[in-house]
Amino acid sequence: MTDDTSTGPSPQLAATWRGLLTDSSPLPPGEAPLLAATTAYDGRRSTYGGLLGPLALTETDLPHVRGLAHPIHLVLGGGAGAIAGPMGLATRLGLQVDAVRITLRDPADLAGNVRRVVAALDSARDEGVLDDEVRVHLEVPLESRRPTGGWLRAVDEIGAAELALHLRVDDPYGGPPPSAVQVTELIDAALDRETPYSVSGATRAVSGDGAYGVLNLLLATRQAFDGLGHDEVTATLSQSAVPDLVAALRAEEYLPGARRWFTSALLSDVETVADELAATGLLDG
Repeated sequence: MTDDTSTGPSPQLAATWRGLLTDSSPLPPGEAPLLAATTAYDGRRSTYGGLLGPLALTETDLPHVRGLAHPIHLVLGGGAGAIAGPMGLATRLGLQVDAVRITLRDPADLAGNVRRVVAALDSARDEGVLDDEVRVHLEVPLESRRPTGGWLRAVDEIGAAELALHLRVDDPYGGPPPSAVQVTELIDAALDRETPYSVSGATRAVSGDGAYGVLNLLLATRQAFDGLGHDEVTATLSQSAVPDLVAALRAEEYLPGARRWFTSALLSDVETVADELAATGLLDG
């Protein structure tokens, strides 16, 4: 649910852009101090309006943000056994959790790990601490940057449970990002199972300087869903010419439908990407 009380351009913003960017500045690699991050988030909501979605926090942050008026993207670190507790705490503290992210912890049995998470989610719903409207994203570790059999079986389980994925398009250890071919394979795997996904590691509005762009991912999602070949989708992910990418986005009649699948980009430096996106003129229609 998006808060429309900001003074930014929220009421006029097209559905394509609403809540596209999630502020993850308190999380690694940014790790902004919590008080500074929440204060800055207030200002960003006023500046960017509906473009900005929830603030990403961990369960250990919750006691320090009691009564926060803005929605939260809650990142849980405890695995399948630690869902109901943090969600119950959020409820008692008067916090609005819009999305939850859980990283699978059992690489030897990823599909079984998903089933255990699903059971824990069902238990949390039965306890009344997890609403059906809260979207749950699962991050499935990749051993070789490409979908393996175990990874795909886990995504099968995620799709069957009508949950969402979380995909990384960077290297969490500081190495080079996955290739555009590898990212295309991840997107295809999600879309083949009709599974929405959030993304982290896209640090630009448009791809360049060794990083993927949020706009490239949005258009690539639309193209992959429409059945374009891998070469075309890969080229879109690699496109660094801003005018060409903007022209392709403007020409895509069904671009808003891509947001059903590409739900949000989590950004440590959300201001940079928001300013770059605004500079393209796409937010103005």
